[in-house]
Amino acid sequence: MAPMKFLGGLFVAIFLLVPLTSAKSTGFSYCNKKTDYAVKVSGLEINPYPISRSKNTSFEISATTSEAISDGKLVIGVSYFGWHIHDEDHDLCKETSCPVSVGDFVVSHSQVLPGITPPGSYSLKMTMVDGNKKQLTCITFDFSIGFIAEENLADM
Repeated sequence: MAPMKFLGGLFVAIFLLVPLTSAKSTGFSYCNKKTDYAVKVSGLEINPYPISRSKNTSFEISATTSEAISDGKLVIGVSYFGWHIHDEDHDLCKETSCPVSVGDFVVSHSQVLPGITPPGSYSLKMTMVDGNKKQLTCITFDFSIGFIAEENLADM
């Protein structure tokens, strides 16, 4: 009977802990639903999810463009519980292969959040502009930074 309780407990622990460190395809919204953006986002994946402080996190955005893109940038704004707290720009060609041909492409960004980043709910607004500062797309999405740091899970 004791081995069955152990296996049952192990199964429950794995069932509860695996989702804490898995990838997540997350929903997003366009900043302006009436705008016909040249770049259409088809998917967004965050890995690991929820995001852990002091650990590398990757954001992968799948998209399709109706026009070739030779250069540009990603403009990112972050809000914490509704308060705008951070802005940063990234060279588009460092996040995907340029030039981007008409059709499907992927934008990948990896980042390590500082250990002092507070846990909780965040919103991110990502605007993609070309080299002439023409807006190609704009999306928003929510994400969480876990309350339990990943390194603490090993101690459980």
